[in-house]
Amino acid sequence: MSSNFKYINKLQNKHILIFGGTSGIGFGVAEACIEQGAHLTLTSSSQSNLDAAVHRLQTSYPDHPSSKLHTATCDLSTLPTLSANLLTLLNTVTNNGTFPINHIVFTAGDSLPLKPLSDIDAAYVSASFALRFTAPLLLAAHLPNFMPASPDSSLTLTGGINSHKPRRGWTLPASVGSAIEGLTRGLAVDLAPRRVNCVAPGAIATELFTKNGIEEGGEVWEGFRRASTVGKVGRVEDVVEAYLWGMRDGFGSGTVVHSSGGGLLVGW
Repeated sequence: MSSNFKYINKLQNKHILIFGGTSGIGFGVAEACIEQGAHLTLTSSSQSNLDAAVHRLQTSYPDHPSSKLHTATCDLSTLPTLSANLLTLLNTVTNNGTFPINHIVFTAGDSLPLKPLSDIDAAYVSASFALRFTAPLLLAAHLPNFMPASPDSSLTLTGGINSHKPRRGWTLPASVGSAIEGLTRGLAVDLAPRRVNCVAPGAIATELFTKNGIEEGGEVWEGFRRASTVGKVGRVEDVVEAYLWGMRDGFGSGTVVHSSGGGLLVGW
């Protein structure tokens, strides 16, 4: 009977590549892809992080065939070789184009220290854009050779609520987020009929919360909770649904999907 399902099988046996899938939102997307029966490839600059993520996935989903779970390293931090590194990655994960990618989810990010406006210089601006904007732009330049020209193919980028509702001192992160949304619309035209969308999360409880000392019930946590209409901080499993939409809706392209608990409707 399951072979007749129109909805839950949309990603079954599709080849999905996730940038940033070893933790946080990206790892949640990886879990969802496994539950959808996809062929999954995770990429990171760290093989140890990839190995740890695979171990977690195999522990949680022991029945998922190991032949449908792959990893590949890629350095996204070195601008002069970034395009070449991405091309090498795409050739590797597609076996030189013979195993095309159906969907790519880009959640890779870095944790640059937030600087006041008076301390920002050109090098910091360049570093802020490198991983979140420049990398997916150069990735997209290579995609036509590795992704079928079909509306059943997609690239989903990651922005954030701050581009629409910046906090004081967040001018540069808000600008990066806005650029990603512009990139989404431009690529939706240039890569057509392939689809390109962007997910803009609000406050999502990930490992970064723990790393930054944000605890449930604490002052910062409560501030995030109050800055929503739903009265809670987002869960990874909440926002992952937006990425699944980006892959499964064959008629959605050039769109920014907000998963922010109604945060745009509430003052800080």
